[in-house]
Amino acid sequence: MIWCRFQHAGRTSYGIVEGDMVVPVEGSPFGEHRRTAEKLALSSVKLLVPVIPGTFYCAGVNYSDHVTKMAKKRGEEPKLPTRAEIGYRANNALLEHEGNIVKPKDSGELFQYEGELVAVFGKTGKHIPREKALDYVLGWTIGNDVSERTWQRGDRTFWRGKNADTFKPMGPWIVTGLHPRDMRTIIRLNGKEVESFNTGDMIFDAETFISETSRYCTIQAGDVMWLGTDGAPQNMKVGDTIEVEITGIGVLRNYIVAEA
Repeated sequence: MIWCRFQHAGRTSYGIVEGDMVVPVEGSPFGEHRRTAEKLALSSVKLLVPVIPGTFYCAGVNYSDHVTKMAKKRGEEPKLPTRAEIGYRANNALLEHEGNIVKPKDSGELFQYEGELVAVFGKTGKHIPREKALDYVLGWTIGNDVSERTWQRGDRTFWRGKNADTFKPMGPWIVTGLHPRDMRTIIRLNGKEVESFNTGDMIFDAETFISETSRYCTIQAGDVMWLGTDGAPQNMKVGDTIEVEITGIGVLRNYIVAEA
């Protein structure tokens, strides 16, 4: 099933995507809901960020090739993480599919993408066993963890390097019934493939992150967890188009524009 959150004729609603149509739903995928009799052309609706999470979890470094290549760029020895540790991102940074990523006036040239698989939780849980972890996932979507590297390295926290407005595109929708081991992530910059990797080749898999996080933090229905990227991202500039494609989900596409 494909769940979307959309805007049409001045209203915001959840819907179920069926081919090139959307069936609006009363309620949400995180609680009671009912299909309506209405059908809308997918091309006639504006897709929104598929969920506004209560808590926005982010796994950070979670692919060995990414750790190795980024360390080489800094002239350092790579250090793989020894634990599945979680971070957080801010909802103000969320941006919908086809939205404009705004490059701030004072940002530098190290303005980069990070294509990530995103778990969207459908149930609330605490102390979740690893073998039961995916039972708490409603479905999967795509994220682009846009990063201004100079700010990321220079600030005491990631507050602007990772969390500036529009730095977290997510979408285009949530797809149920998938497993990360069956996915491949492809990233394109201006139509050219710049990265391709097996989505499931994580240092710590989704089950581990979910289980470890839930030892200390109650995961709520509607929360999201971004699961990291691989490779060494290239710089983006104003005028660029960035696309993240993940098998079974689709394509998240955004455009880089200058701050007004």
